[in-house]
Amino acid sequence: MDFRFSDREEAFRTEVEDFIKKELPAGWTEKNIYWPGGYGTLSEFEEANPHIEQFRHQLAERSWLNISWPKEYGGAGRTNIEQAIFHERMSYYRAPGGEVATLIGGPTIMLFGSDEMKKEWLPKIARGEARFWLAYSEPNAGSDLASIQTRAVEDGDDLIINGQKIWSTAAHVSHYAWMIARTDPNAAPHRGITLLIVDNQSPGVTIRPLTNICGSQSFNEVFFDNVVVPKKNIVGEKNRGWYYVMVALDFERLVIPIGGFKRTFEEITQYTKETKHNGQSLSQNPLIRNKLAEMAVEIEVAYMFFWQTAWMLDKGLVPNIEASVLKLFTTQLSQKLANTGMQVMGHYGPLERESKWASLRGRVQAGYLDCISALVGAGTSEIQRNIIAMRGLGLPRA
Repeated sequence: MDFRFSDREEAFRTEVEDFIKKELPAGWTEKNIYWPGGYGTLSEFEEANPHIEQFRHQLAERSWLNISWPKEYGGAGRTNIEQAIFHERMSYYRAPGGEVATLIGGPTIMLFGSDEMKKEWLPKIARGEARFWLAYSEPNAGSDLASIQTRAVEDGDDLIINGQKIWSTAAHVSHYAWMIARTDPNAAPHRGITLLIVDNQSPGVTIRPLTNICGSQSFNEVFFDNVVVPKKNIVGEKNRGWYYVMVALDFERLVIPIGGFKRTFEEITQYTKETKHNGQSLSQNPLIRNKLAEMAVEIEVAYMFFWQTAWMLDKGLVPNIEASVLKLFTTQLSQKLANTGMQVMGHYGPLERESKWASLRGRVQAGYLDCISALVGAGTSEIQRNIIAMRGLGLPRA
């Protein structure tokens, strides 16, 4: 692996950065409280935000919502390294961009969808006209996806859906559910599951927002009462949804706001330079310098994992163990960064953004709460460790 960018990649990086600086609303990066790795502080989940819609529309016009997709499906036909460069710069400026349809659903359809499904859904996703939410989690199921109870029963050319999903991030601002449902209750738990797309506007769908720990409404609980879904919305083959979702989870674990870690770290570092204690700036304190040095090293390590997965995709390899390593390392990094911010700011760290004494708009306080979700979403840290242990190291199942 060559760690240097090519001339083309450098030029693209500059093009992306120039675009972001020109088109993002003034002060967006500083005002946005998003914490890298969290689900509760993403501005994309604010309902009817005209700035986000406008910015996403501009990205779609440039085919930048799906940079590495083939041009026939609305992508830009660029490499996965260029896709990663785009995500790195976007997340550095906390810019709104990709979501479930572009980053998880589309790539999975590309691999397993029928030709008809690809022609119907991929261009629509690339234009930003089909936004998905993940309809995986259910009450009392925890991390065991195979224990889902939502049923899909055949009725002619349709499926009839009944059940409930929960922790449904962004369901209230999306168009479709990217859903798993049980279609064969007599099969083994992993074999009777089907992956399908459900229109949020279908009769019988009820979306009820939940307030998260950060005080915003990114989560929802969603109820399905005799919802009719055409069979053509099944992804791949009926009853094989478990296998497709495992691949979709690998794509999800690659969605890392890597630039956000660097940006937040730079802001905390700048705070230590501008803040004095007993006549000396915090940045001169050996203990604080040591904490910052440790964070700087870990962020660089995360970057190496990030570029490695993009490089593997360009080589035709599917990062599986590597996706879990990246996810585990960066979600722990999210928590460490929040802890470091709290320790550096002392009594000012827990202040909410409404306080006149809060620094960085209360981002550290929000991040300290939001980083908990990073350790749970897309599979808990325990699940990632199991994947690394069994698939990567060949250790036996406990």
